[in-house]
Amino acid sequence: MCTNHSKLSSDNTDLQEVERQWDRREFFKKTSLGLGAMALGSLLNTTNAQGNRKSTPEELLTAFNTNKLGLPHHLPKAKRIVYLFQSGGPSQLDLFDYKPKLVDMYGQDLPDSVRAGQRLTGMSAGQTAFPIAASTLNFKQYGESRAWVSEAMPYLSEIVDDLCFVKSMHTDAINHDPAITFFQTGSQLPGRPSIGSWLSYGLGSDNENLPTFITLVSKNGSGQPLYSRLWGNGFLPTEHQGVQFRAGKDPVLYLSDPENYDGNDRRNMLNYLGKLNDVAYDTYGDPEINARMTQYEMAFRMQTSVPEVTDTSNEPDAIFEMYGEDSRNPGTYAANCLMARKLLEKDVKFVQLFHQGWDQHGNCPGGIKHQSKNTDQATAALIKDLKQRGMLEDTLVVWGGEFGRTVYSQGQLTATNYGRDHHPKAFTMFMAGAGIKPGFTYGETDDFSYNITKDPVHTHDFQATLLHLFGIDHERLVFKHQGRRFRLTDVHGHAVKDILS
Repeated sequence: MCTNHSKLSSDNTDLQEVERQWDRREFFKKTSLGLGAMALGSLLNTTNAQGNRKSTPEELLTAFNTNKLGLPHHLPKAKRIVYLFQSGGPSQLDLFDYKPKLVDMYGQDLPDSVRAGQRLTGMSAGQTAFPIAASTLNFKQYGESRAWVSEAMPYLSEIVDDLCFVKSMHTDAINHDPAITFFQTGSQLPGRPSIGSWLSYGLGSDNENLPTFITLVSKNGSGQPLYSRLWGNGFLPTEHQGVQFRAGKDPVLYLSDPENYDGNDRRNMLNYLGKLNDVAYDTYGDPEINARMTQYEMAFRMQTSVPEVTDTSNEPDAIFEMYGEDSRNPGTYAANCLMARKLLEKDVKFVQLFHQGWDQHGNCPGGIKHQSKNTDQATAALIKDLKQRGMLEDTLVVWGGEFGRTVYSQGQLTATNYGRDHHPKAFTMFMAGAGIKPGFTYGETDDFSYNITKDPVHTHDFQATLLHLFGIDHERLVFKHQGRRFRLTDVHGHAVKDILS
């Protein structure tokens, strides 16, 4: 105790030296790629003292490969990502996976050879029959890629040549919470780090004034609950946790100064708090001490940066018209898509939107139309907006839910109405942008969209592919916790090279 006390009581010169060392340490820690970023900038400049010369891939990777984890492992295609998570399980049969043969089989029982004893949820396990429900929505082919899209998605149908549809997704979980948790963290059990936290841990930040990982949740959403652990850091240092931005006066909770406090002494307070935490770290060696201080500093900078980035008043009317009427209503899916673009422009590495309501156990045709009306235009607008700003080439866009829906009707089937239960064995997602083949469809399902017949893609394969696009070998991004080396993809998975450009 005496040693620590004397350290705090030293003259002002010693305190200034501590502060200088701390600032120097923080500078290198918070610069996403440290000196490598400056080296990369030099290499990317094709004009140099030796004349015009393009840097070799090896030189670029050497410049990149300077952070403490030796990342990235290879040259990345993606600089940032926006993940549009459609919570509830969108019906692939009513959106993208067109199955015309089902029309003539409407109402017939699903053959046992198709279901082959696959497990059911508790909601349809008691059914004595499993009547086939062909989609009542009309499908057409669009673009040069001739991709099938239903009438529920008129705006996305206009940009199919920018999209890569993966129709052979499959997952392990059949109920919402474990299925969403599995997609976001690589495990059905809570407690693991989310995808955004892994990227933050591995690659750091490209904007020191905003979090690396930001989450937006559509307001007034109904459906399965969403928990903050879906964007949590798990056992990674707390500085890598996703930060939720909300609609309203305070986009980030507890960021604004208390009433009647002018904040003028905030900087001095943080400086001295940093010195106290340096003493605590030297005494106990707990890395969470430094992580907490990093968060305090980020919160201080965000007091200026957040009001600026969340202000959409300067957006032209044409942008609001492109995203749709709801984009003027903060907190809606459309407004969050517009906000995502602004965050991506500020080089936030991982932006995640959660939109609830895709759980159509009943009234599937009406529910699909309602959900699509709320999301279709804004999703397409975000992709077009990124493209027109030259950002799509290094921004990865992902759209999808936690599983798909059954071909058979849950509950009563009529000529115009049906419900669909959860189906983890075959469903559709789409991707666009950085490193992804545009105008491409990968994978196939059987005539019932029930089983995969070609090129299956597991959840861990999707996660491995995402990391690959950021220059990361998923098997080498690990974190040791309680004696075990953990990774996002657990013990299997591979990057799907066939969908990469």
